[in-house]
Amino acid sequence: MVPGKKASRAAPARRRILLVDDHPLVRERLAEIIRREPDLAVCGEAEDRHLALETVEATRPDLVIVDLTLKNSDGLELIKDIHARWPGCQMLVVSMHDESLYAERVLRAGARGYITKQEATRNILRSIRRVLQGHIYLNEAMSTQILARLTAAPKAPAATPADLLADRELQVFELTGRGLNTRQIAVRLHLSPKTVETYRARIREKLQLNRPDDLLQLAIAWAHRH
Repeated sequence: MVPGKKASRAAPARRRILLVDDHPLVRERLAEIIRREPDLAVCGEAEDRHLALETVEATRPDLVIVDLTLKNSDGLELIKDIHARWPGCQMLVVSMHDESLYAERVLRAGARGYITKQEATRNILRSIRRVLQGHIYLNEAMSTQILARLTAAPKAPAATPADLLADRELQVFELTGRGLNTRQIAVRLHLSPKTVETYRARIREKLQLNRPDDLLQLAIAWAHRH
């Protein structure tokens, strides 16, 4: 060591974050916020499931920020894929979808947090650091709702589509309510039209709908409320 000089201390490595969203402006805004932080870095971007998986393999990020609606693909399935292949990779969902419908589902799929795009600008850094520290991030109202459901006394099964339908069934139901036909849903979810129709049949059975038109009307009404 040179006399009179203190040993230099290496700067801590930045935590690497991959942004997965089909809107370039959203990715640009998130990247701008993250790059201002001395302990965080953006290591890549992707707009669909295929590119996201390739980028995770190539960059091995510490955290993946995922939207639920991606270009020609589905964010919930991507979360399951990443969790299965790289269980040490943390994931945070930043989405426009109703948190009350999807927060618990994304946690079960393997993500560690959920924040809506409406509050992302204000709380995104807090949610990122919370998940990177190994904790779960949800807003206070959602945390209270989930805890209340887990600790509530047993009661009759809920009758809402969100409670009765499995993940894929809820996605088909939601896209039906947004006006997509069978072929469009098949393309969006990377399924065959026959498989989509099978899901529709299961949905009608679970929701006790006798006619195909009943499914469409209920899905549209649901979409307008959510």
